[in-house]
Amino acid sequence: MLNLIKTNDKQFTFTDGRYYEAPSGEWVPSVTTILEAFPKPYQLIQWMKEQGDNADKVRDAAGKRGSTVHQLTEDYDNGLECNLLDDNGFPKYSLEEWGMFERYVEFSNRFNPTNEMVEVNVIDENLGFAGTIDRICTIDGKRYLVDIKTSNALYDTYWLQLSAYAELIRTNFDFGIDGVAILWLNAKTRTDGKKGDMQGKGWQMVVKPFDDIFADWLVFQAVHTVWKTVNKDAKPRLLTYNISHQKS
Repeated sequence: MLNLIKTNDKQFTFTDGRYYEAPSGEWVPSVTTILEAFPKPYQLIQWMKEQGDNADKVRDAAGKRGSTVHQLTEDYDNGLECNLLDDNGFPKYSLEEWGMFERYVEFSNRFNPTNEMVEVNVIDENLGFAGTIDRICTIDGKRYLVDIKTSNALYDTYWLQLSAYAELIRTNFDFGIDGVAILWLNAKTRTDGKKGDMQGKGWQMVVKPFDDIFADWLVFQAVHTVWKTVNKDAKPRLLTYNISHQKS
């Protein structure tokens, strides 16, 4: 993912999306970048071996799908009208992407979350990391830190990621949260579940109470220490492009 950070009349400058620029000008790694130091599961390593060169294509496609769905949900929560078709009547999104977005709409309609934060960047130089908070929302009187996922499975690193985000919230804001949650828009669920469950066909909100994430936070800190040891003085890759060209 590329993030535009500077522009002038002639050039755009991007980063590779793995770091955030703090107000001081220092570069702070993202939580997901730090978690690259976490050991990959055996099953994932085997899958990568089996896929060979195709593994990168599958990963990139999954990343694009996730980015697209995140943008749709952000636009929706900001009150914008989201349309599947463009002005010429052609689909702007894959049916898989739109299907996941419709699951988010169903979640919103059924549980009516009150959003306090929508896609907010939080940078903490003292903690040494940063991240984008997908949602802080209140449902039935409880405040949740929610991360939206479109992956085929839920991985241990997701909870480590959320524990780090919870620490960003704890140290930078004057409110608490009751729990962290993954809103999984690619779940294998086939029903609305039992009374009290937050799920529907193909989606599920998996909640972990705030008191239960301390162990995840300890693991994240250990991973962060490993990452800093391996990546001393690491900085993002900057990409600068001219806005226009004309052959002379």
